[in-house]
Amino acid sequence: MPSTSSNLDRASRIRRRALLGAVFLLVLVALAGLTAYLTRDGRSPAKPEAPQTSSASTTPGSSAAATTPAPHGVNPALPVPPDTHDPIAFGKAAAVALWSYDTRAYSQPELLAALHRWMTTETKYADTASVDALVPSPVLWEQMADQGQFATATAAEGHFPASFTRALQADPGAITTAYVYAVTVTGQQSIAWTGAPRGGAEARAITLAVQCRPGRPCSLAGVLPNVAP
Repeated sequence: MPSTSSNLDRASRIRRRALLGAVFLLVLVALAGLTAYLTRDGRSPAKPEAPQTSSASTTPGSSAAATTPAPHGVNPALPVPPDTHDPIAFGKAAAVALWSYDTRAYSQPELLAALHRWMTTETKYADTASVDALVPSPVLWEQMADQGQFATATAAEGHFPASFTRALQADPGAITTAYVYAVTVTGQQSIAWTGAPRGGAEARAITLAVQCRPGRPCSLAGVLPNVAP
C-alpha cells in the first residue's frame, strides 16, 4: 500500500493543480485542454528519446526580457529565468529552457533544480510536476549522457491564445486574482549527440501558465498538457 507520506504528497499536488486550474477557469472558459488539465491522471508528456542512427510576436508590455546572470555557485550552462514583466517574453524564454538540455554539462537533478527556480514562489499556484514531466528521467538521462546528447531550441513566436484574449476582453478584472496568463509559444528544438553534431530538428509548441504580478518579475506556474491556439 502507498505510504501516508506518499498519499499526502499526491493530495498536495492534486490540490495545487486544481487551484491553478480554477484560476485559469476565470479567464480561460473556452480554453481547449483545460478539462484535461484539471482531470489528468498523471500521465507524463513524451520525453526526449535517446539518440538514433537514423536520422515574433507582438508583446503586451514594453519591457524585454533582460539577460540574467546565473546565481553564484550555479552552473552557467543551466537556464536562468529572465527579469521581465512581460508574460509573452517570459513564456518564450521558458519554452526555450524547457526544450533545451545538455547531458555533457550538468546532471538531471541540476537541470530540475534550475527549472524549479523559474517557478512561482506561490506554491498554491505552482504545478511543478507539469514541468518535471518534461525532463528526461534519471535512467533515460544516463543513457543520453552516454551518447553526449544535447538539445538547443529557439522560440519563433509567442502569443495569448484566442480564447484567453476573448475571456480577458469579456472580464478584464478576472486576471487580478492570481495574474496567471496563458501563453502559447511555437519554435524549434534541435537534438544532437556524439557522432551526429547536426542531429535533427523538429517544430515544437507549448502552452504555459505564466504568473506576472504587478511589481514582480514573471515566473512560471505550470505547463498545460495541450497546446491552445
